[in-house]
Amino acid sequence: MQQITAFRSKNALVYDALRNAVIQGDLKPGERLVIEDLANSLGVSPIPVREALRQLEGDGFVTIEPYVGAMVTEMKPTMICEIFELLAVLETISGRAACERMTEADLNTMSEHLTRMDAALDDPNQWSQYNIAFHLLICEHARTPLVRNTMAKAFDHWDRLRNHYIEDVFVHRLDRAQRQHHEMVETLRRRDADAFVALTQQHNRDALAAYVDYLASKGIIDTDTECLSPAPDG
Repeated sequence: MQQITAFRSKNALVYDALRNAVIQGDLKPGERLVIEDLANSLGVSPIPVREALRQLEGDGFVTIEPYVGAMVTEMKPTMICEIFELLAVLETISGRAACERMTEADLNTMSEHLTRMDAALDDPNQWSQYNIAFHLLICEHARTPLVRNTMAKAFDHWDRLRNHYIEDVFVHRLDRAQRQHHEMVETLRRRDADAFVALTQQHNRDALAAYVDYLASKGIIDTDTECLSPAPDG
């Protein structure tokens, strides 16, 4: 991790640095987090590190036990079902609201964002960030800030899971996922909430099935015991 040198709040910078390290896998599941060591690596005092760990505990990324200390929360592949179900519900809420509230300027912004995503199809990591921004942008234009905040946290967990288990499937799904993004924007332009919801639900079911099949092929999970519910696009 790089030392903190920017002028933002140290608490915020330390939180972002540790959160990103967990999501990217630089800090491994089960790894013990020693406050003094983290503070030294980031070039800060222990105080912002301690506060960041408390925040990350609330986000589900860190586990803190009395007399034991902090560690990176273990990650189970079965989380994929819970994450995808949550995102499916949130996308339904934001999509219906967006159909009612988005302006022509908002829709043009969405189209411009899709153009950037089209250009990033050969760069999976960049496309992934654009993908998250795409869904959060719908929430912003739908004027649903609580949904947006919850969705952002869910996507953080999805990113962590994807980086750890299923990067290969993600890469192979980009073209199809991007085509469906274009279809989503078209349903928003038509103000067709039912079509938007149906499209996202079907897309999510197909995506989750692909990920579950992949995890099962690797012997990581058992398809007979895992959910096959709506999933976020990857």
